[in-house]
Amino acid sequence: MTNMYCMKISDCKSAFTVVYILCACFFCACNQQPEKNIPKITDAADQKEKNIQGNFSNQQELFIDSSQLKSFFKTYPGLDNYASDVKQFYNYRHFLYAWYNKSGLVEQASTLYNDLNNGELEGIQSKLPYKASLDSMLEDLQTVDAPNPELEILLTAEYLFYADKVWNGISEKNTEKLEWLLPRKKLNLPFITDSLLKDSSSKLFDKRYNFRQYGLLQNQLKKYRDLAAAGLWDSISMNVKEIKKLDSSEVVKAIRHRLFLLGDLESDAQNAIFDNRLEEAVLSFQERNGMEPDGRIGNGFIKEINSSPAENMRRIIINMERTRWIPTDLSDHYLIINIPAFSLYAFDKDTMSFQMNVVVGKEVHKTVIFSGDMKYIVFSPYWNVPASIMKSEVLPAIRKNPNYLKKNNMEWNGNTIRQKPGPKNSLGLVKFLFPNTHNIYLHDSPAKSLFGATSRAFSHGCIRLAEPKKLAVYLLKDDAKWTEEKIDKAMHAGVEKFVTLNKPVPVFIGYLTAWVDNGGRLNFRKDIYDRDQPLEEMITR
Repeated sequence: MTNMYCMKISDCKSAFTVVYILCACFFCACNQQPEKNIPKITDAADQKEKNIQGNFSNQQELFIDSSQLKSFFKTYPGLDNYASDVKQFYNYRHFLYAWYNKSGLVEQASTLYNDLNNGELEGIQSKLPYKASLDSMLEDLQTVDAPNPELEILLTAEYLFYADKVWNGISEKNTEKLEWLLPRKKLNLPFITDSLLKDSSSKLFDKRYNFRQYGLLQNQLKKYRDLAAAGLWDSISMNVKEIKKLDSSEVVKAIRHRLFLLGDLESDAQNAIFDNRLEEAVLSFQERNGMEPDGRIGNGFIKEINSSPAENMRRIIINMERTRWIPTDLSDHYLIINIPAFSLYAFDKDTMSFQMNVVVGKEVHKTVIFSGDMKYIVFSPYWNVPASIMKSEVLPAIRKNPNYLKKNNMEWNGNTIRQKPGPKNSLGLVKFLFPNTHNIYLHDSPAKSLFGATSRAFSHGCIRLAEPKKLAVYLLKDDAKWTEEKIDKAMHAGVEKFVTLNKPVPVFIGYLTAWVDNGGRLNFRKDIYDRDQPLEEMITR
């Protein structure tokens, strides 16, 4: 999840330590496997990385008049949102031209123009404002050598527009509408722009300002663009209910080739027999698509494998947008819960310590996307029944059965009801508190069978853990007083005990339906809360 430069670099540390790095999980995907034999397409953007270095302007003779800035935005009102940033940029430069020297436009102006023409490589859906004007002025350069202040300012404004889309994404106001309550990355674009243009070793759109998962998804987007351009995506169908191990057919051969294109097979033997290697590839595909990994080829598998490159590109672009919002500074220890993956990931700096299955809120009780600091562990907890559950479930049950409280090890506690500690307690043997206004916490659960389900959206909003003791050991590992034996004893003591962590641990609850995992594999998950479509509508406006 690398340093992020917020405000004047020094201010970056004010951005909330990291956002759920989401998914980090995956997020720290380190070593991607090379794609093999995927058809490639050629476009101008393929030269993007090659053209960036060299010929950066450090001229000290050409100046912009501040009055020209005012008149510019009267001519180009569609860029008015960037007026203050453009002015700040030239303030940093003491109003020196950035894209010209005495000989004319410098090389990075050409590089910028190339980038602006290939926004699809960054998953940018917004149209570039005043593209026709920019094209016209650049064409006029063939006959006009003198510096054009209007072109100089337009290049700066277009750069800031594009950088905002690449590094920041949609506005925080819009992400709040999407119920994304994680802290947003904060960048000082004028300062960054000036810094990059002064550094001949920097790239115009340096990836250090994006969460690492962004670049990994961008690579996958390029892969699927290549696949779409190659036109090799005929629909696969089968006339049997299931294809079994050692079955032989042309369908098996087609599936083998598809899994090779997707990267689940290292090579395509063009073999029509369902052999061990194909079974391993089927398992890989099922795992990274959130299916039950049974190694079988049925209708559900065929439906997923027929998902077109265009559809997969759409899903990648949506999640690239989400990663733009995530700060890049990490704390030493942190937890990430990715809701669509039904998983918790524990990190020590850039290394994932472990992953565990979790149960999240069902559709009617969506788990909130937010962050907080884990501060307390409660062993052998009481479960204080929330007022909503008490009213809708417990009180009606008491009216039907006067022995309901005794049967469920519950008792009145003033005007509320609580469940006593014990193995049948709804919170299990331990809960983990990170105080928040959403009344969400992590906890054990006696319903262990739920953790084996492929889809695990069953709770009232809190997050149930498949291996709560493992999390307790992780959180208390720097506290010599708490050995595994003491933790296990406290969990089974039947007496509630609060423990304050020596140092709070950040918790990020996020929502990614596509990400790249530690093995470099692209993962997809179902959009269980229907959040992808509203976001797609926002980024295509």
